[in-house]
Amino acid sequence: MLYCHQYPKREKEGEAIMVRAAKSKIGKKEKNDRLYKAILTLETEEECYNFFQDLCTVSELRSMEQRYEVATLLNDGMIYNDILERTGASSATISRVNRSLIYGSGGYESVLEKMKEQVSSY
Repeated sequence: MLYCHQYPKREKEGEAIMVRAAKSKIGKKEKNDRLYKAILTLETEEECYNFFQDLCTVSELRSMEQRYEVATLLNDGMIYNDILERTGASSATISRVNRSLIYGSGGYESVLEKMKEQVSSY
């Protein structure tokens, strides 16, 4: 049976360093900056739905939603087999998301922490 590994907590780095590191993995094309800045202008959940429905195919959206759900479940300590059964994600997808949690740029960690803070403030 495969088990997930809790990813290590990262120490907070300067925002400029984190942005540079993220950009270096994606590429430094101006069009990339424009997309991410455009996403930051979205103010409501409805605006997000509308923008991403226009930007992505249904399949792309479902894939991103599934990866986020897998990240949430891994972060909560669920084992691979239970995640596979619950989400339908392949073991390769679960493994890839787990690697991102452990060795990635900290994007999942940042969002998951913020989402937990939002839930606990309700």
